[in-house]
Amino acid sequence: MKRSAINFVIKIVSLLLISILVTGSLVSCGNKSSSSGSSSGTVKVLFIMTDFDTFRQKLSDAVIAQGKSQGVDITLVESGYSVEDQVNLVSSAKSQGYDAIILRLADANTALQMNTASNGLPIIYLNSEPSEEYLDSNTNIFVGSAETVAGQYQAEYVMKKLNKKSMNIIIFEGEQGHSGTIGRTNGVRNTLASNGVDANIVFMDYANWSADGAISKFDIFMKTGQSVDAIFCNNDNMALGAIEAMKTYGLDYNTIPVCGVDALEEACVSIKAGEMAFTVLQDADAQAAKAVEAAKVLSGGGTIDSIEGASEDGKYIWVPFLPVDSSNVNDYL
Repeated sequence: MKRSAINFVIKIVSLLLISILVTGSLVSCGNKSSSSGSSSGTVKVLFIMTDFDTFRQKLSDAVIAQGKSQGVDITLVESGYSVEDQVNLVSSAKSQGYDAIILRLADANTALQMNTASNGLPIIYLNSEPSEEYLDSNTNIFVGSAETVAGQYQAEYVMKKLNKKSMNIIIFEGEQGHSGTIGRTNGVRNTLASNGVDANIVFMDYANWSADGAISKFDIFMKTGQSVDAIFCNNDNMALGAIEAMKTYGLDYNTIPVCGVDALEEACVSIKAGEMAFTVLQDADAQAAKAVEAAKVLSGGGTIDSIEGASEDGKYIWVPFLPVDSSNVNDYL
């Protein structure tokens, strides 16, 4: 090859290399700007969710929507139920440019580990409430609804409907150890007891939030040969499963009220159709809005005092539960 041709090739290769370097530099700058809250002025939040049932999917969608509405950059990661994976995600969040973390705990007892791993980033716990001792004012907080109130509303509805001082009840519980499971079940039992109702629990077991789980557990209950006056479920999916099982066994859900929690669309349709008797609205949109607002405020070193529902100690933001039955179900469809 002639020297002139070689020189021409060298020039072409040099131009190509320069072009690649310049383009790479621009892309790198672009990534830094879009991913860093500090450089772009946008708060950047890591949102860690274990998995997605009907309600958690609704809640996750609402968090993403609220991020867009409030101008917050939210990255959603599904962790599963691995505590190790959650710790790794939390511990690396700060180095990856995140300003706050919204987290559904895989295990509510691991909040202290998460607080320690966060490198000072605020954590907004959502949908799985840690013990109060692991919450820190305006740093590591919980956004949600007071779980015992959901159970209280269920019990009050059944007491009014049946007007009995003694009854056989079934309780289908959610996830073992979950704050919703514990609070809602205790709310039912304590409300009945405090009102002088002798509640004989003929069956109680974990159905893990699912309709199939409730159907399976109902099959077991039917083998005991006992009667039941009311069925309390920690969420709507299990209540809908209980309704399906009652249909299979020819039990009358008009005289045996079935209660759920969440006011999912399917549950509200069932109530309107005269099947499910009662549910309690767990307001996913409001919980999401307050979680994102809290992340935005706390990431800047502020306090949650100005957020509606914030507790005086700065550890909680409460979203009220709302009772739903045939009298107001159209408001939620």
